[in-house]
Amino acid sequence: MPPTDLPTAVGDAPTLASRRLDDLPERVARSRPADGDDAIDVFAPATGERIGRVPACDADDVAAAVERARDAQAEWAETPAAERARVVDRFGDLVADRREELLDLLQLETGKSRRTAVEELFDVPTGCAYVASEAPDALAEERRRGVAPGITTATVTREPVGVVGVISPWNYPLTLSMADAIPALAAGNAVVLKPDEKTPFGALLLSELLEVAGLPADLLQVVTGEGPRVGPPLIDAVDYVAFTGSTATGRTIAERAGRNLIGCSLELGGNNPLVVLGDADVEEAARGAVQACFSNAGQLCLSAERIYVVESAYDAFLDAFVRETEAVTLGTGYDYDADLGSLVDADQLARVESHVEDARERGATVETGGRARPDVGPSCYEPTILTGVEPDATVACEETFGPVAAVTPVPDADAAIAAANDSPYGLNASVWTADRERGAEIAREIDCGTVNVNDAFLATWGANDAPMGGFGDSGLGRRHGPEGIRRYTETRTVGVSRVGPLTFPDRIPTDWFVRGAFAAMGVGRRASRAVDAVRRRFSRR
Repeated sequence: MPPTDLPTAVGDAPTLASRRLDDLPERVARSRPADGDDAIDVFAPATGERIGRVPACDADDVAAAVERARDAQAEWAETPAAERARVVDRFGDLVADRREELLDLLQLETGKSRRTAVEELFDVPTGCAYVASEAPDALAEERRRGVAPGITTATVTREPVGVVGVISPWNYPLTLSMADAIPALAAGNAVVLKPDEKTPFGALLLSELLEVAGLPADLLQVVTGEGPRVGPPLIDAVDYVAFTGSTATGRTIAERAGRNLIGCSLELGGNNPLVVLGDADVEEAARGAVQACFSNAGQLCLSAERIYVVESAYDAFLDAFVRETEAVTLGTGYDYDADLGSLVDADQLARVESHVEDARERGATVETGGRARPDVGPSCYEPTILTGVEPDATVACEETFGPVAAVTPVPDADAAIAAANDSPYGLNASVWTADRERGAEIAREIDCGTVNVNDAFLATWGANDAPMGGFGDSGLGRRHGPEGIRRYTETRTVGVSRVGPLTFPDRIPTDWFVRGAFAAMGVGRRASRAVDAVRRRFSRR
């Protein structure tokens, strides 16, 4: 795992300058002039150097930001959905056009490799294209069956909830902020975005590009600061909150949102399983496992951390997986030479080291990796494969969020399914087999919100038209698909009667009317069953 050259923080980024990083914090929503002492330092994971400062916002800043956003939202809600969609589409084009600057900034803030940065950035314009195309239809009025067809009608309208609070994480700061903010804006809402304090600059640059794309001023506000200080007043002030982060923090947010009777969507942690069946192409599965386990140095909610291999394929798979992992290159340069970059900071490095050490102390074997690489960067760690991990080891029970995978043999597919489901989490899973139909059947038995067959996670995450989210401790709600747009709306049902009040008629004895009504209902139900039976019969052909 040879390192690439160690860069200095800003100087080696081809398209960035310190002045640019000094200017972006001016976009932070403040209720008062900035105080130089009331600020947060931002560091480059690749070198440990300070790259800039952003304001440490407080409750007053949050309140002012939400008020400005709310004032701007009223007019935006009246803007036709197709026009809002055009703004989203233009923004996606701008992101693609400004990709080099965004890639440099993304690497600078997160320490991820250029390859991983491209994967993240590519997701923003593709997501914008989907939302721009689908939002007008997803938000359109719908005719539904009335209580008495021909006599009454029922129409469903969708209205924006108002101001949406988006709390985004540090691991994919561009994708995961925009995956929540863009559909909220397209649905007619304003957004107050709170990026993680480790990675604020990307959100500020994207807010600039949104205004260039035509988003009205004040409609997207960015507040920077520490979660415990900024998060509670944000949740108390907005009408909906979208959060991506840890399960522990998600529970706190859900509780506060519940007290305020506002909606929330939460993409939380995962200790995700990967299943290799006996008939799998082990070379292909090993390459897929490298992507599944080590993308972004394992700092991905969708990452696989638990691998279960049917015994007949175990030795061959493990050999191939170790070989593929040892070919992974480490580096933090602004080029495409390295596969894997840095962990985000020293705290994350310490977490990874403690999980691996705990597994070792319980008898696990390190097949490859298992050590920090300060020669590459202060928070770099080798991709690591463990075997013989005890079921109660920390790495088996908790999310490591680093480049560590535990490989365990199981007797058969049923045992693999049982092991995969033996977790409170249920975000993402992966199944590898030569029989795709069988793989899809097994996928339906795994308790996760997304399950990929012969792929790590892109088959589901990249399917923008399909909902994405978790079971159990992995969260609430769904992003992507029409569901990801409609979550930011309130429905209103308008019912119209063509005959006046629907009540007992004056000129017919009530008992006669009741008998007739139930008789008519019975006829209607039998007719409906007959129609459904015919429909099912033809659908099977």
